[in-house]
Amino acid sequence: MIWKEKPDAEAVNNFTVNTLAHYLGIEVTEFGDDYVRARMPVDSRTKQPLGLLHGGASVVLSESIGSMASWLITADPAKNIVGVEVNANHVKSARSGFVYSITRPVKLGRTLHVWNTEIYDEDNNLLCVSRLTVMIVG
Repeated sequence: MIWKEKPDAEAVNNFTVNTLAHYLGIEVTEFGDDYVRARMPVDSRTKQPLGLLHGGASVVLSESIGSMASWLITADPAKNIVGVEVNANHVKSARSGFVYSITRPVKLGRTLHVWNTEIYDEDNNLLCVSRLTVMIVG
């Protein structure tokens, strides 16, 4: 298990009030032993002008969940979690409903964490694969 103590999804969601993740409707739905599941609506907040899920919204989902997971694993208020690189491959899009993500660690070091996020639509079609690198400083 990657967590010192398994986090509570409701408490984490309450923590994101008044942030970009909250504004976009991103919600953590589950913490597993080595993953975080989340969801995000495909609506006016997350669509681009042609009515498709905005690729940037998928990147926000990936970075928000990966950074939050690093913060929970580090569990040290004197440390700051800062994103140093994020990339995304968008392989399909969505027009409505919700998208669902699963974020897992690739590497959990003392000062560097790497996270992989896969984002799916409601029919379990892969939409995006994203990798996030965060640095733990302080």
